[in-house]
Formats: sequence, C-alpha cells, structure tokens
Amino acid sequence: MVRRSRMPGIRTAEVKRDAQRILVAMGEPGAELAVSLVGDTEIHELNREYRGKDRPTDVLAFAMREGAAVPDHAHLLGDVVISLDTAARQAKQRRRTTAQEARVLLVHGVLHLLGYDHEKGPSEARRMRAMEHRLRKLLDTPPP
Repeated sequence: MVRRSRMPGIRTAEVKRDAQRILVAMGEPGAELAVSLVGDTEIHELNREYRGKDRPTDVLAFAMREGAAVPDHAHLLGDVVISLDTAARQAKQRRRTTAQEARVLLVHGVLHLLGYDHEKGPSEARRMRAMEHRLRKLLDTPPP
C-alpha cells in the first residue's frame, strides 16, 4: 500500500482490509496487489503516459496477468491507483463519503485486474456492473 496523498476519512488499514475481502470474494485469497492513493497531478501523469489521455481520472489498473506469464509470479495481480482528489469530488456529487467512493474505485480497479472490462461492450459492462454491485454490497458500500 502506497499513500502519496492524504484525505480525511481515508484510513490505510481499511483500504487494505477491503482489498483483502475483495480478493477472497473473487477466489484470489493468495493474490498480491499494490494500491496507491495519489492526487490528481500524479494520476494525470499516469493517465497521459499509459493511456494517452491528458486528464486526471479516478482509478487506473495495471494488470500483471496480461501478456506473457512471469514464472513464479502467478500470485501477482497488479496495481490499482486511486486519485483521492477525484474520489472526493465524485463523492460529493454522488452524496457519499470519500471513503465510500474510494471503496467503489478499489472494487472497480481490482475487477479490471481480474480481467473485467466494461469497455469491451454492453454485455461485459453489465457483467462488470453486476460484480461491482455484489462486491460493494459485501463491503457495505451503497451503489452509485
């Protein structure tokens, strides 16, 4: 867990606990992932460099299980990067706490690491939304 941005109400221990609960629920209890909590400046740079989008975003996922397999590292899932600045703005718009919004973004990012991709088409988007709903319910986070 890397925390390069601070936000009231966001507790590192809770983010770790939520990530562990998500991995267990998805049948990946031994998987390892890194979660980085950053600000808009850092996520903007990452979004520009890796996705060619010159703006901040709420969450990015960098999967380790895509492409060629890395021997002896099958347990590595990847990295989830969450912008706490964007999470705070979205939380206000959606009338929930920043911690709740960060949980939603964590769920979304982990699902991307596990191969879910709402951009592949309507049926995949529905499949991902259904799993997000199930995991948010597990984490006791209200849906958007």
